[in-house]
Amino acid sequence: MRINEIHIYQKELLLNQPYSMAGTVLHALDSSIVKLVCDNGLVGWGETCPVGPTYQPEHALGARAALTQMAPAIIGAPALSPLLLRRRMDASLNGHNQAKAAIDIAVMDLIGKFLKLRVCDLLGGAIIESVPSYFAIGIASPEDSAKQAKEKMAQGYPRLQIKCGGRSIDEDIAVIHKIWETVGNKVRLAIDANRSLNSRDTLLLSLACRQIPIVIEQPCNTMEEIASIRAQLHHPVYLDENTENLNDVLRAISLGICDGFGLKLTRLGGLNAFTTVRDICAARSLPHSCDDASGGDIVAAACVHAGATVDPALLEGVWIGAPYYTEHYDPENGIRIENGHINLPALPGLGISPDESKIGNLAASFD
Repeated sequence: MRINEIHIYQKELLLNQPYSMAGTVLHALDSSIVKLVCDNGLVGWGETCPVGPTYQPEHALGARAALTQMAPAIIGAPALSPLLLRRRMDASLNGHNQAKAAIDIAVMDLIGKFLKLRVCDLLGGAIIESVPSYFAIGIASPEDSAKQAKEKMAQGYPRLQIKCGGRSIDEDIAVIHKIWETVGNKVRLAIDANRSLNSRDTLLLSLACRQIPIVIEQPCNTMEEIASIRAQLHHPVYLDENTENLNDVLRAISLGICDGFGLKLTRLGGLNAFTTVRDICAARSLPHSCDDASGGDIVAAACVHAGATVDPALLEGVWIGAPYYTEHYDPENGIRIENGHINLPALPGLGISPDESKIGNLAASFD
């Protein structure tokens, strides 16, 4: 079974509420969707969706350019050999994990459909059939943040992520205290600065919230900044944006600068790369999430399948973009959050079949 066709689509995902984090407010997302067609007619789907052009070095136009660059090397590749396919991609283009991830996800979808197995089974097997999710509360006032935290707790979310940064550190501290007063220890709290705090403000936040059990996620821009203050912090530290690849994960562990990770599936390069990091984290008992920057049903399904294979004691949750938009590529089997959790799709592969009228505009085709 070989790959005969590659089709790349551009999809604008309109958000039903602004998505705000330090320095950025988004009202729509630019997603790239990949359709692989094999010589036997089997179809696999992949997706990558950076959160705007400044969240990471990756951006949507770059993802589609990278996919276009790699496509000729992928035509004719054996669809049942994801490692060989990854080597073809690496030989044709250096870097660009986010684009390679879309191909990797699509190939795993193909393999699952061919073998009549779910993607989670290909990744080692699902430990749980319903994964915990979490909700990200954007930059807002203490009162509005606490109100939303109370609503999301009532909806069953076991974990809340609170965005901070891009304003006075006193405002961020006030938000954390107000949310803690409102929800207490009924949900787990993570404070995500998205690299926006300097070392001074990170120390001030941790000191001012010393009695509140929180995780501080990616407070500073670099590992070096975090390393310089790590011993003075009163809270666990997770890395997110600093983990661009497997080497970054290994470096962070060797430096001893974090207690866990906010992992992004496409940033690492896809499902196969994620499983390697998953197993390294298990060997060191490091908790982590299984997320992506954003995207629709395709990347959400991939995150759920991967998350279901993680030791539940180490799984911080699976974040997906579904609460921020109402449209589903697959109206019947689209990935949804219910009572703060996400059920694993039951069908083979990713378990979804996108309606091609809902996946945007064709950007490029290769055969």
